[in-house]
Amino acid sequence: MLKKRGPPAPKKKMKVVDEKEMLEILSKVPKKDFEKVCMEYGFTDFRGLLKKLKEMKKKVEVEAVKVLKPLEDVSAKVDSTAVFETILELKDPNTKMTWYKGNEPLRIQYCLGKYEIKQMGTKHMLYILNVNEKDLDTYSLVVADKKLSAQLKVIDEPLKFLAELKPVKVTERQTAVFEIRLSKKVPNFTWKFNGKDLKRDDKFEIITSDDGLTHTLKIKDVRPSDIGEFSAQAGDLVQKAPLFIERIPIKFVSNLKNVRVKEKGKACLECELTSKDVTLKWMKDGKVIERSSKYNMTHEGKRAELIIEDADLSDSGEYMVVAMQDNDPIEYYSTANVTVEERFATVKSGMSDVQAPTGNPAELCVVLNDEKVDGVWLKDGKEITDMTGIQIVKQGAVHKLIIDKMGEKHEGKYTFRAKGAESEATVAIADAPVIDPNVLEALTAHPVTVKAGHTANIKIPFKGKPLPKITWLKDGIELTEEEKVVMEKASDSASLTIKKCVRDDSGNITLKLKNDCGSAVVNLYLNVIDKPKPPQGKVEFLERTGKCIKMKWKAPKDNGGKEVTHFIIEKKMAGKKSWIKVGETDSKTTTFATDKVEEGKAYQFRIIAVNSEGLSDPLETEEVFAGEPIEPPGLASQPQVTDVTKETVTITWNPPAQDGGSPVKGYIVERRKKGSNLWIPVTKDLVQDTKFKVDGLMEDTEYEFRVTAVNRAGPGNPSAASNSVVAKDPIKPPGLVKGIHVADSSNSSISLAWEQPEEGDLPSGYILEMRPENSKEWTKCSKIPISGTSYTVGGLQERQKYFFRIRAVNEAGVGEPAELKNGVLAMPPPAPPKFDLSAKLKSHMVVRAGTALCIHAAFTGSPPPTVTWLKDGIPTKGREIITKGKNHSQFLIHSTKRFDSGVYGILLKNDYGEAKYDIHVHVSDFPRPPKNLQLVEEVPNTVTLKWDHTPDIMDDGHAHYIIMKRDASTATWFTAAEKVYSNKYTVTGLFPGRKYFFRVIARNDIGDSDPLDSKEPWYISKDKERCSVKLKEYQEKDWRQAPHFIAPLKNHAVHRGQDCTMSCAFLGNPRPVVTLYKGNVNITANSKFWYNSTSGVCTLMIPTCTSKDSGDYTVAIENELGQKKCSCVLTVYDKDDKSLLDSVTESLQKSKHIM
Repeated sequence: MLKKRGPPAPKKKMKVVDEKEMLEILSKVPKKDFEKVCMEYGFTDFRGLLKKLKEMKKKVEVEAVKVLKPLEDVSAKVDSTAVFETILELKDPNTKMTWYKGNEPLRIQYCLGKYEIKQMGTKHMLYILNVNEKDLDTYSLVVADKKLSAQLKVIDEPLKFLAELKPVKVTERQTAVFEIRLSKKVPNFTWKFNGKDLKRDDKFEIITSDDGLTHTLKIKDVRPSDIGEFSAQAGDLVQKAPLFIERIPIKFVSNLKNVRVKEKGKACLECELTSKDVTLKWMKDGKVIERSSKYNMTHEGKRAELIIEDADLSDSGEYMVVAMQDNDPIEYYSTANVTVEERFATVKSGMSDVQAPTGNPAELCVVLNDEKVDGVWLKDGKEITDMTGIQIVKQGAVHKLIIDKMGEKHEGKYTFRAKGAESEATVAIADAPVIDPNVLEALTAHPVTVKAGHTANIKIPFKGKPLPKITWLKDGIELTEEEKVVMEKASDSASLTIKKCVRDDSGNITLKLKNDCGSAVVNLYLNVIDKPKPPQGKVEFLERTGKCIKMKWKAPKDNGGKEVTHFIIEKKMAGKKSWIKVGETDSKTTTFATDKVEEGKAYQFRIIAVNSEGLSDPLETEEVFAGEPIEPPGLASQPQVTDVTKETVTITWNPPAQDGGSPVKGYIVERRKKGSNLWIPVTKDLVQDTKFKVDGLMEDTEYEFRVTAVNRAGPGNPSAASNSVVAKDPIKPPGLVKGIHVADSSNSSISLAWEQPEEGDLPSGYILEMRPENSKEWTKCSKIPISGTSYTVGGLQERQKYFFRIRAVNEAGVGEPAELKNGVLAMPPPAPPKFDLSAKLKSHMVVRAGTALCIHAAFTGSPPPTVTWLKDGIPTKGREIITKGKNHSQFLIHSTKRFDSGVYGILLKNDYGEAKYDIHVHVSDFPRPPKNLQLVEEVPNTVTLKWDHTPDIMDDGHAHYIIMKRDASTATWFTAAEKVYSNKYTVTGLFPGRKYFFRVIARNDIGDSDPLDSKEPWYISKDKERCSVKLKEYQEKDWRQAPHFIAPLKNHAVHRGQDCTMSCAFLGNPRPVVTLYKGNVNITANSKFWYNSTSGVCTLMIPTCTSKDSGDYTVAIENELGQKKCSCVLTVYDKDDKSLLDSVTESLQKSKHIM
């Protein structure tokens, strides 16, 4: 639907102005609107106004350029730069400006750098470069309708040097620079060295300045050859200056080193210098030494060497090498000491003794370990000077002494002596031994005879050199020196002496003489005469009757060197000591018979051989009976005790089984005290019966008895001793054992105890028997009766049931058995589970993430309890490794993570109870970052930061925050605050008009969390100028705050001797006053305690805690608005103090707070 248009709005009538105002209005509007504006103001003379407006604009343009400083005439030297300048104030900065030379405009872009136009503000300049005579002219600047002109005058000065060429001194290998400036440019400038023109190359660099007036010469890598006169020539003008070089000091890359060399050796001194262009000289002890056969000097490149050949002791000293270079007055030197040590040799192969026959050559040889060492030869301690028949030869390290023909004058002790070495040897004549043939014939024909007991002396002369080795042999066996055999030797004889000769010394005697040249042998016979040897072999009895005994023997094997004349026969009765001669026989008769014997008697005979030297040792026979023999009776049986009183003992026995061929005449009864070796007969006469009552005994004494049978041949051997018996009246056997019970038990043993029986006599011991449950046979627990009233049975099978019974025993017999009512299991006594806290089981553990968590628990209990590991009340499963034993268990996580934190419990159960122990485990890791950072500017030039706590702040007492800030214009972060425990902080000290970023970092003992940064920069507003703002009336806020704790103290338990640190955090405004108490005593100013309170955190440190430091500690904070207190308990205990561990654990579990 179309809307009906209303009537047209009436035109607004403008106020009529005069012509001047109208012209001003038109000057401000666009040209296209001139006619419209004139119609609006009622002016119809549009063309007249337009003409007047143009005239007015021309007038304005003429006034648009104002000259503040006109152009001025300029004078310039040839090749210099001329500058025209003017200062103009332009109404329109875009006004066109044109420079003219004469009447021609300057074409700046085509002048090839001849002209430059510059403007600095209102200052306008024209630069004319490299002025010459062609530039002489009038220069103009046309701006709008203004034209400014000025003249350029060119001054041509004569050519000259503006300064003298100065001498240059430069360090060797550096760059030398000569520079000179001319008054004007010249085309033919030349540098010269010692009169020769220089050209640009690698050595010389020639530079000319842009204006052509300054000329520079650079001499690179200056060397001594560059020393000389340098000159600069421009036309007919010349400037000269010398170049001086400061030489680089010579340095020793490697200095001479001290040398130690042995005499006759070669010493080498060498060094290395930094330059090879040097002159060297060598000095010893301050004196110059020259090249010779002793000194060999070399200089190759930068290395120098001095070799001292065949050094001797006089070559020791201080050596110096002096280095010099041209154009350098300084001498450079290096010194070293040469030490020539005496050369000492050792004998590598020494001399050996030499033996040579007369007239033959002989040689001594010594080999040293050093062929440069000489020596001297000595004979018998004196140096050899008489060389007749002797040659001395040296071949390297081998030294020889050669004797041409051996003679007596050459015999002696020779010595070779050198420094540090000496060798000795003996030279002797060597001739084979010789014995006189007449002596040999006499010894062979007539043996040496000597009586037994006398001394045999044998002496044999000989000749031989060196003294031969003498060996005496008897029957082919070598004789050795002993007490009775003495062997002596002289230079010309050998002697053998045998003392107290015996018959066995007879035999063939051999003397052997031997040296390196030969040998000789002498044989002779030694005959020692003595009494004969005993007759041979066992005597044979040809007849043995009650009336005659006949015997036979063999003649002696050795008659003693003399013929046997007769034999003597002697006899004696068995048991007797005296021998009786019964007859003789001649030497050819070896049988004998005698009738001087009694039947049944035993006899012993002996036979003796006789020669002219005496009687032989007798040959004795064994005992022999005349007829059938009679023997003593056999053994009676062991006596048995049949009756005992305190004074008598009755014994019985049985006769011997063998009477020895003659009836038993009676018995000898003997007694002894037990432990004694003395047997005492109980009667003087023989006992005729086989039962006997022994009286006269001592009461309570223990006795043993034995019996010996006797017949016509005498007493036989005694019987075995009876069982020991105590002489006392009879006693009763013990009664029933009382109160047998189990005292203790283990997996392999059971301990029993009992009481003595009340009836019968006292027992001397107990017999304890046992049987397993599956057996009916009783076995003794010990081999001998048990003396006490308790016994431990070992070696049992674990958890096997056993039955026991016991009987008392004494001398009267064994009592009735008393049996234990119930069987006993081989296992420890039942006991509920119990933790072994001595194994250092901790109640709190802190583990770093990534490391192992290992909990080891030791416990007791019978039977062994079952072990269950819990985490936060739930059995563990998955990542852990659990090791279990009878009395211990171990929980292990190889690599912990943060979620492994919690309360770990150990639950022990058996049939008799259960026990539980909790360990609080905290896995410490880098804290997680805080979240949700908010910024608020509550106070000008400050920013308050608020954020959500990191989840780890509640579990870690050492976690806190770090506040950082960064100006947006830099990349560097600055710390604004440390150890902030709350989640709010106000950053101060910010500058208005700047932008800041803020960062919050959580920190604990492990490290820092990832940062929480503000996303956008925060702008600190400036105070607004010339701005009127109506603000509400400011009402001052009450910032005061009563003190209160945000992190109170927590209980602590420490080992004695360790430090304890306790902390708390608080807020309050005005800042609260902190006071510390131990119990009711103010300890704030106590020097024993270290106390610090900054930024709302109070820390108390107690060094080296003792038991006296245990107790209650209180922190009181107070300001004008109130007071608050918080307390904690400190427990100081020894490491082995088990009594406090339970209470300490409970206390720590209850006092877990944020720190």
